[in-house]
Amino acid sequence: MNMKNLLCFALLLGMTTCMTTTLWAQEAATGEAAKKNALNFKVKSIDGKQVDLSKYKGKVVVVVNTASKCGLTPQYAGLQKLHDKHSKQGLVVLGFPCNQFGKQEPGTESEIKTFCSDNYGVEFPMFSKIDVNGKSQSAFYKNLCQLDLQPKGPGKVQWNFEKFVIDRNGQPVARFSPRTKPNDPEFQKVIQSALGQ
Repeated sequence: MNMKNLLCFALLLGMTTCMTTTLWAQEAATGEAAKKNALNFKVKSIDGKQVDLSKYKGKVVVVVNTASKCGLTPQYAGLQKLHDKHSKQGLVVLGFPCNQFGKQEPGTESEIKTFCSDNYGVEFPMFSKIDVNGKSQSAFYKNLCQLDLQPKGPGKVQWNFEKFVIDRNGQPVARFSPRTKPNDPEFQKVIQSALGQ
């Protein structure tokens, strides 16, 4: 390889390295922005009113996709207990009904609201039915699912009652599988840490 070709190769290699580094930096920045802006979305409440989720910044938020006819439906009771126990310290549970898993949430918003209230005394905020996976996935869930949150990691929502924890700064800090109960020690530890207890 002559000197001219060598110089061209070195220049090309330097440009490639620079471009790769820039892309990595952009991806990292995008990931951090997604974390910091996790509550910068608008959704509909179960009563059909538009809600700006940024109103929950300053609180510890537990986001959970729910269903009324699932073997895990009794977790509603545990989620309400969690909400009752820590709401004065700044915790809020947000429930998002979803009919994507075994069609276990077939009811209307009104039916879901009545079911939750009558059977589990649910008082935490509930929202209109959404898709948490697939082509019609809500933007809010699309953002959450791309984040590498432990212990579950990134990817599609597995089933009803998967849980995300978002800290007081609006930054997601953990993700738990559907079978993780609200009184699970590891889950409770994350909640208490986020609350500053």
